[in-house]
Amino acid sequence: MTESASPHIAHPRILVLGVQPGTPPFRIVEIDGEVVGEARAVTDVLEAAAAFGIHIHDLDDPEVVRWVGGDKFTWHRH
Repeated sequence: MTESASPHIAHPRILVLGVQPGTPPFRIVEIDGEVVGEARAVTDVLEAAAAFGIHIHDLDDPEVVRWVGGDKFTWHRH
């Protein structure tokens, strides 16, 4: 297989894991492979990124943020 035929796999700096039980529920945020905190809303993800000098222009860009177990609108367990 050539490089042009292989699929591109994004390795974004920001990883937002699935919703965890809590009052209120939260999602764990990793930056550069390190857990940096908990997010209870999308603004918490933006603030964590800014603290590491990362400016997010598009929360749906898989090159920037990877959402695990939901998307930017998923903040409660189903």
